Amino acid sequence: MGIVWDPVTTVNLVLCIIILVFGIVGYRRSGEAFPLYIGIAFGLFGLSHLATLLGWKDSMAGLLIVVRTLAYLLVAFALYRVAFRPK
Repeated sequence: MGIVWDPVTTVNLVLCIIILVFGIVGYRRSGEAFPLYIGIAFGLFGLSHLATLLGWKDSMAGLLIVVRTLAYLLVAFALYRVAFRPK
């Protein structure tokens, strides 16, 4: 298991980190949880990209499925809260 330098996965990891940072900054500035939820979800996606780049993809397949599923559910939850919030 060595480092696997896949350019697509590397770009995805960098973008996930940027979105995580924006989510944290957005939460601090607005006080609303929506950007934080989205940022955390992309942080989880970033963890799965990092595991892939480190060559852990095959040995952690089950855990990565759980992590990615949690990330998608967190995005869905955040969007649900925004879409159905009382006016």
